[in-house]
Amino acid sequence: MNSRTQVITIPGPVGLIQLSIDLPDELKQDPDFAVRGLALIAHPHPLLGGTMDNKVVQTLARTFNQLGYVSVRPNFRGVHLSEGVHDEGRGELEDLLLVSDWMRTPQSWLSHLSYANEQAWIHKANQLPLTVSGFSFGSYVGSHLVHQLSQMGKPAERFVMVGSAAGKWKLADTVPTDTIVIHGENDETIPLSAVLDWARPQELTVHVVPGADHFFHRKLHCIRSIILSNWLGQPR
Repeated sequence: MNSRTQVITIPGPVGLIQLSIDLPDELKQDPDFAVRGLALIAHPHPLLGGTMDNKVVQTLARTFNQLGYVSVRPNFRGVHLSEGVHDEGRGELEDLLLVSDWMRTPQSWLSHLSYANEQAWIHKANQLPLTVSGFSFGSYVGSHLVHQLSQMGKPAERFVMVGSAAGKWKLADTVPTDTIVIHGENDETIPLSAVLDWARPQELTVHVVPGADHFFHRKLHCIRSIILSNWLGQPR
C-alpha cells in the first residue's frame, strides 16, 4: 500500500498467520509521531476470494492510517501464507484473538519488524486503544471478536462493519452502541433489509451508500468519508 507497509508471518494456533502492517505516513518523517491507536481489519470470505488485499480492506487500512492508527490486515486460515483450513469463523475468531493480543504486546513488534527500534509508539503498544473493523464475512468474525474482548475486560475502542454479514452468518447478539455500520444500497450479497432488521432492535444507525453494491465499486471514497466524519466529527 505504501512504503511503510510490511508483510510478516507470526505463529498462530494452527500454524503461521500472515499479516500486512500499514503505518501512517507521518511516521516516515517522524518516528516519534503520536500514534492514535491500533486498527485490526478482517477481510471477506476466503472461499469466495477474500484476502487481506481486498480493495475495501485496503481502504479501511488507509483510512485508519490517515486517522493516525497503525493498521494490521491478517489473512485468514488457508489464504496465501496463512496456514490451516477455513473453519467457518470459529478458528478465524481464535486467530483474531491471538492477533489482537500480539498487537497489544510491544515485544511482538520489536521481534518482527525491521524498523521497530526507530518507532517510539511500539514501546507503548500495550497502552494504545485497539479498534476493530471487518468487511462482509470479516464483520461476522469481527463482531464476535469485539464481544469476546469485552467479556475478557479488554474492550475494543470501536467497531466498524462494512457490508455487514447480517442474515448470512450469525453475528454477535449485540455490538457496541457506537458501532459504525456501512452498507451499500444495492448490495446483492447481503440485502440492506437484512441489515436494517438486525440493526433495528439495537437502535444502531446504518450509513447507506446510495448506488453501492456489495464491493463498493467506485464508492470506496464513501467508506472513507463516513469513517472520518464519525471519528473527527465533521465531513472530510
